[in-house]
Amino acid sequence: MKEPLEPSLTPETGWSGLVMVKTYLDVNPNAKVVALESANSVGGVWSEERMYPGLRTNNLYGTLEYSDFPMDEETFGVKAGEFIPGPAVHKYLRSYADKFNIHRRIRFGTWVKTVERDSEGAWLVSYAQSTSPAVNGAIGTISKRSSNQIRAKKVVISTGLTSEPFIPHIPGSDTFEAPLFHARHLLDNFAKTATPEADTNIVIYGSAKSAYDSAYAYASQGIPVDWVVRESGHGPVWMAPIHVTPLKKRLDHLVGVRFLTWFSPCVWGAFDGFGFIRKFFHNTPIGRWIVDRFWEILAGDVMALNGYDKHPETKKLKPWTPAFWIASSLSILNYPTDIYDYIRNGKIKIHVADIDHLSAQKIHLSNNTTLPATALVCATGWTHHPSITFLPSGASRSLGLPHTTSEKKDLDPLIQQADQHILDHYPRLRSQPNQSKNYKTPTSSKVADKTDPYALDQPFRLYRFMVPPTYINDRSIGYTGMMLSLHTSVCAQAQALWLTAYFGGEKLDCSSSSSSSSSSSSQSSTTTMNGHKPEKEKTTPQTTRFDEKEVSWITTLHSQFGRWRYPAGHGKRFPDMAFDAIPYVDMLLRDLGLEWRRKVKVENAKETGYAGWSAVKAWWREIFWPYGPSDYVGLVDEWRASKKDV
Repeated sequence: MKEPLEPSLTPETGWSGLVMVKTYLDVNPNAKVVALESANSVGGVWSEERMYPGLRTNNLYGTLEYSDFPMDEETFGVKAGEFIPGPAVHKYLRSYADKFNIHRRIRFGTWVKTVERDSEGAWLVSYAQSTSPAVNGAIGTISKRSSNQIRAKKVVISTGLTSEPFIPHIPGSDTFEAPLFHARHLLDNFAKTATPEADTNIVIYGSAKSAYDSAYAYASQGIPVDWVVRESGHGPVWMAPIHVTPLKKRLDHLVGVRFLTWFSPCVWGAFDGFGFIRKFFHNTPIGRWIVDRFWEILAGDVMALNGYDKHPETKKLKPWTPAFWIASSLSILNYPTDIYDYIRNGKIKIHVADIDHLSAQKIHLSNNTTLPATALVCATGWTHHPSITFLPSGASRSLGLPHTTSEKKDLDPLIQQADQHILDHYPRLRSQPNQSKNYKTPTSSKVADKTDPYALDQPFRLYRFMVPPTYINDRSIGYTGMMLSLHTSVCAQAQALWLTAYFGGEKLDCSSSSSSSSSSSSQSSTTTMNGHKPEKEKTTPQTTRFDEKEVSWITTLHSQFGRWRYPAGHGKRFPDMAFDAIPYVDMLLRDLGLEWRRKVKVENAKETGYAGWSAVKAWWREIFWPYGPSDYVGLVDEWRASKKDV
């Protein structure tokens, strides 16, 4: 059944989707907003269906919350200094949806199948409605009304990057005769696989944080684990204690300290207002020497604290790539006890090899080892692509989605220009890390999988990581949460407000990003964007139309940067941020005409008391204190007030 045209948004309801609905309604209280959620509860990654045993965030209390809805200890059972358990995150997001009356906007058990543009410019969102709970990530029973549609004036895609599991092709899977599932479905399978029988033996395949989580979940219950790290992969993920550096500072705080963000090359970094300092660190030999020493100290401290070299088994989990080249895949050891104890005492055994093939309850490795297995858990990542088919076929490119370019001649010429620009301004990135000589690209277990991340050679190409350049002046489609960051909630809030302003036809002050008007501009014309001149204070906002050539150039530059900055992370496929997230938020706030230096407002120094010694203390906080959710309280109100002043 086709529904009438409505000014609707259709996001799912993870961190990005929930705050998108709330922010849009804060500004447009009479709008009709529909959220189509495939699960039976809010939360996305943190939905009730995905709460496997022992799941915790990498965040300590106070660093993962919306700024307008603090996570209090009494309600959510989390205390200062504690990692936030998964069930507490789910309860928090459910409470957020309750408080702001978002639940009534959500259609649970609704599986979006296709999105396409009709001849009248509306977006047709086709969906199937489940009449029974989803199991193992698959949609439940579909009602007969399986061809429902919403005709929306505006659409937000907020499925995130971790909704579709990637399971590699393993020969013999059909003869395994034991559970084989992705780590996403650990909750559904844990009880029946973590059995106390003497022959129980779990095999974990992969080397990311979810592999650590899965191995710990079983080993902590006394279940033997064989952990297979793919020899032809990128190697084990970087894992760090929460307190690092000789000063024992919290890692989740360090990535939000402005001073430390300067040690990470960032093509949008100058939006923090300290481009002249960034130029010193990344464009002078002595500056680059200092940056290299910073990363050596950070990495060396983590290596020493984890004690990889103190035992032959833990040594197998020593990362293969320097920490400088990773982003959000830097993770935190957030377990109640030391996971490495299970490795040292033999409860978890590490194998660096590929899985050659499977047979009945056996896993045959490339080094001729055969492992008995009562279950195989694939901690093998995600497709990193929306779980939606966009029509017509081939629309991915115009919609800014990952796609394949079959011929070199089909590549956008801006890509080569962007690469050259990045390497000219960040010479350190020319010396890329060596890839393992054994590296092989895995293939999907699904036949002709069009979302196989390893088969797509072009990344997300979205302006500000939200809007397809082709549709920039259409103001009808956007994406939220198509990035990974340690500042999930902060980035989600900033994106939600930016998109709300964008959809409303508001002028966005993107002119401060660059004085260039096209990709062919001289290098000097783009220096303000890339940290080679202190940026000017607010300029006159642009007209309501965007310069499409400029948007294409900025989009290509920003998306291409990830390829060079985080080759050992996910940068070549989508925005992957560590020390880059706070400058990213700065960029969005400046577009909106809001104060980005949240700890000191220098333009009102006398009125606010930031004169003399008070100004020194304020700047100290701005530069050396970590940014977090509490620094962004009242963003929507500030923006609305700024509109009244215009």
